[in-house]
Amino acid sequence: MGATTLQQTCKAAEKTCSGVCACTPQRRHRSNMKSAFVLLTALVALTAYYVYLPLPSTVSDPWKLMLLDATFRATQQMCNLVHCLRLSHHLRVLNYVIGTFDKLEPSSSEQIKITDALFDGVEVRVFEPSPKQDETLKRSVVYIHGGGWALASARTSFYNNLCRIMAESLNAVIVSIEYRLVPEVHFPEQFHDTLRATKYFLRSDILAKYSVDPGRIAISGDSAGGNLAAAVCQQLSLDDSVTNKLKLQALIYPVLQALDFNTPSYQQNTDMPVLPRFVMVKFWIDYFNGNYDFAPSMLINNHTSLDVSQAVYFRGRLNWTSLLPSTFKKNYKPVIQPRGKAEIIQEIPALLDIRAAPLLAEKETFQLQPKTYILTCENDVLRDDGIMYAKRLESAGVEVTLDHFDDCFHGCMIFTIWPTNFSSGHRTRDSYIKWLAENL
Repeated sequence: MGATTLQQTCKAAEKTCSGVCACTPQRRHRSNMKSAFVLLTALVALTAYYVYLPLPSTVSDPWKLMLLDATFRATQQMCNLVHCLRLSHHLRVLNYVIGTFDKLEPSSSEQIKITDALFDGVEVRVFEPSPKQDETLKRSVVYIHGGGWALASARTSFYNNLCRIMAESLNAVIVSIEYRLVPEVHFPEQFHDTLRATKYFLRSDILAKYSVDPGRIAISGDSAGGNLAAAVCQQLSLDDSVTNKLKLQALIYPVLQALDFNTPSYQQNTDMPVLPRFVMVKFWIDYFNGNYDFAPSMLINNHTSLDVSQAVYFRGRLNWTSLLPSTFKKNYKPVIQPRGKAEIIQEIPALLDIRAAPLLAEKETFQLQPKTYILTCENDVLRDDGIMYAKRLESAGVEVTLDHFDDCFHGCMIFTIWPTNFSSGHRTRDSYIKWLAENL
C-alpha cells in the first residue's frame, strides 16, 4: 500500500514538473514580448518628443515640416559633435554629407543643355534651352543659391531642379553660380566670386556666345543667395564700367542685415523650423570668421547698443517701427540696449559693411536699383528683412513687387521633389517664375 502511494506521488510530481517546464518558455516569450512593447513605446514617445514642435496653425504641411526640421537638427547635432571633438569644422562635415547624397553631374536633355564652366575663375553651371525656330536671342537669369554662405551647391538636386524648371518655363539661359563657401573662405570672398562671375557674364562677347539679349537679364537668389544677389546688384549699379545693366532683381526670402536680431519676425519666429534665430546668428558669425562667444550678446542686440558709435550712423536706415506695416509689427517692441559690447563691432566691422548688409545702403544707391521682386514668408526670421528692403526701394522710387505668403517657411521654394515635396514649395516657385515670365 505504501509503495503504491509513493509511485502515485512520484507520477504526480513528474506531471507537475513537466507542466512547469512546459510553461517556462511560454512565460519567457510573453515577458520578452512585454519588454519589447515597452521599449518600442518608449522609442516612439522619444521620437515624437524630438520631432514634435508647436507650429502656427497657418503653416502648411506641418508634420512634413516637423520631420524635415528633425532631420536637419539631428544632422547638425552630429556635425557639431564632430566639431567639438576637433575632428573637422561642423560646416565642412555638413556640406560633405549634403554633397555625398545630393550632388549631381550635369545631365542634359533634348530640352535643356547643362554644362559646367568657369567665369573669370568662378565655377558656374549653365542651363541652355534648345534653340527654337525664328528665335534670335534669349532672356537670362543669374541665380545664386542659398545656404548661409556655407552650405549647398549649384550642383545639388534642389538647385539643379529649380534652374532646369526656370530654363524650361522661361525659355531662358540660367547661370547658377558655384561660389566658394565657409569655412574655406569668408566674407568678402563669396561676394567677390558672385560679382566676378556676374560681371564676366555681362560682357557683350559672353552674352553673344550664349545668345542672350543684353537688355533682358535678371539677377536672383534665395536666402544668403538673395543677400549676394542684392549686394552684387547694388555694386553693379554703381559701376560705370559695366555697360550691360541688369533689368530686374528677384530676391527670395533674402537675409539683408545683421544690425537688429529682434525685428518682429525674429521675435515671432525665434524657434521656427529650418532657420531658428540662433542658427541665423551663427551663420553670420561663420560668414565673418568671428567668435561664437559673441552669439548670446548679438541675440539681444548688444553689438549695436546706443553706446556703440559705429552703429549710430546706420540705425536710422533700419528703423522697423517706421518701415514695417502694422500688420507685421503687431505688438512687438524694439530691443535697444543702452549699453552693450562695442568690441563685437570692433572685431567684426563687416557686420556693418554694405556688401554684407545691403539693407544699410544709402538712399542714392537704392535709387539706382532695377525693378524688383521680393518673396517673403510669414514663418521666417528673415521676413522683415525683405519687407524693409521693399519699403526702402519704394521710397527711393523703384517699382517693387512684394509677394508675401502667410503659410510658408524659410527655404520652402526649393522643396519640390521627393522626399521634401511641399505644396508651399510649388506655390512659391510658380509665383516667382510667373513674375519673371511677365517682367523679364
